[in-house]
Amino acid sequence: MHPVRRRTAASRRIIERLRKLCLALPEASEKLAWGEPTWRVKDRLFAQLDDHHHGAPHCSVWVPAELGVQEALVELDPKRFFRPPYVGHKGWVGVVLDGRPDWGAVEDLVREAYRLIAPPKLRALLEAEPSAPPPKAKARARRSR
Repeated sequence: MHPVRRRTAASRRIIERLRKLCLALPEASEKLAWGEPTWRVKDRLFAQLDDHHHGAPHCSVWVPAELGVQEALVELDPKRFFRPPYVGHKGWVGVVLDGRPDWGAVEDLVREAYRLIAPPKLRALLEAEPSAPPPKAKARARRSR
């Protein structure tokens, strides 16, 4: 069992911002796993925090992505995106949240991860939201280089 971690003020702010993004999605829930917050829909994981876990060099979120997205983002901006351990071989992408992350890109990636994992009825609710823009993470990553 992983101990509850002592968080820095910066990490707590990151977690709160990420929590708001994730829990705004239909029927999303939060569960502590591996000593870190994770976000789920119907008990299926769509986002996982890594706050310097096991010596990781940064605070980050890991999300599932469609085939090829991880590779494209890592190639485009390897300081911001990475292949996370344990799930990277399944196409998940890690997003560095330390410093000044592009929270719009983070939101796009979290919403897309939710779309990949959520059952069709919940996915339809998300897509019916008038404020649900199409994913722009790749374009935002390019602009931020």
